[in-house]
Amino acid sequence: MANATTSTALLVFLACLFLVNVEGQVGHTKARCLCLNGVVNQIKPVLIQKIVVHKSTISCPHMEIIVTLKNGAREKCLNPESGMGKKAVNKWLENQSVQ
Repeated sequence: MANATTSTALLVFLACLFLVNVEGQVGHTKARCLCLNGVVNQIKPVLIQKIVVHKSTISCPHMEIIVTLKNGAREKCLNPESGMGKKAVNKWLENQSVQ
């Protein structure tokens, strides 16, 4: 009887350890944001080749606006809270509703 109780207790303990390990892994996701080196508030429109808006996700809780410049493959991060950023987001939302 003691052997069965010990085995059951050991199985319950191991199951609890497994659940704690699985639960702990969810909270340790690293943010995978693209705009880690700061953002700019404005970019001259004549220099812009392409604008891509990334909405917030589980892996990156921030909305990000990536602007590709015409002069080479340089990319800048545009502040979504700036006037230019808000215009870019509004245009992106309009394009999303059309598709």
